[in-house]
Amino acid sequence: MQTEKVVNHIVDWLRDYATNARIKGFVIGVSGGIDSAVTSTLCAKTGLDLLCIEMPIHQAENQVNRASRHIDWLQENFKNVQRQPVNLTPIFDSFVNALPTVENEEERFMSLANTRARLRMTTLYYFAALKGYLVAGTGNKVEDFGVGFYTKYGDGGVDLSPIADLLKTQVYELGRFLGVSEEIMKAPPTDGLWGDDRTDEDQIGASYPELEWAMKMQDEGKTADDFLGREKEVFLIFTRLNKANRHKMVPIPVCKIPTSFL
Repeated sequence: MQTEKVVNHIVDWLRDYATNARIKGFVIGVSGGIDSAVTSTLCAKTGLDLLCIEMPIHQAENQVNRASRHIDWLQENFKNVQRQPVNLTPIFDSFVNALPTVENEEERFMSLANTRARLRMTTLYYFAALKGYLVAGTGNKVEDFGVGFYTKYGDGGVDLSPIADLLKTQVYELGRFLGVSEEIMKAPPTDGLWGDDRTDEDQIGASYPELEWAMKMQDEGKTADDFLGREKEVFLIFTRLNKANRHKMVPIPVCKIPTSFL
């Protein structure tokens, strides 16, 4: 990959999009992970306003600290960067307390995890409307178009997606080029929706390089019968998630009414 050309292309694309839309800048949620670190740096390089939002919800301390230090680094290197911490923990707790109880708490763990993402989306759009900014998405190609590893109307609710055509390994390559900190580069990827240190690989059952391989194999028309052992296991994980999350990757279905009925 011609990394410098990719960086310049994305920065120019971001700047042109915002300028043509008569928008003053961007707002982004910074999580302490590689995707938000790279995306926020690319937004900062446009020279337009960038508002970085910290939105902990019962967050692991190491994630909070990595996010904070990354924003410190951005502000040291770019004059157009502002930060805004928003503690969403009490809001999340109040929402949970307002819900009816369930017999088995584990039954709603995933629903509440997605609720965290949607509270963050709501917060980002509050500031976007307040400031006249665009919400910059942080999803990469494997998450957005491979396994659908994001929350619909949560971290999937954005105005534009600067890195969604890049594989995760390519995002890391941009991170190295841009000077993203080693602690972020080395941190295991996590969606940060569980209040602990479980990683994306823990949840998915495969690493991003493995998923990228499976995505390529599917594009080449391979099937599970073409593989054995771990390769077959990874390919089945990928295809299962790709099928299950297809609803996130296609336009919302619209019931078309026959013209004779209208």
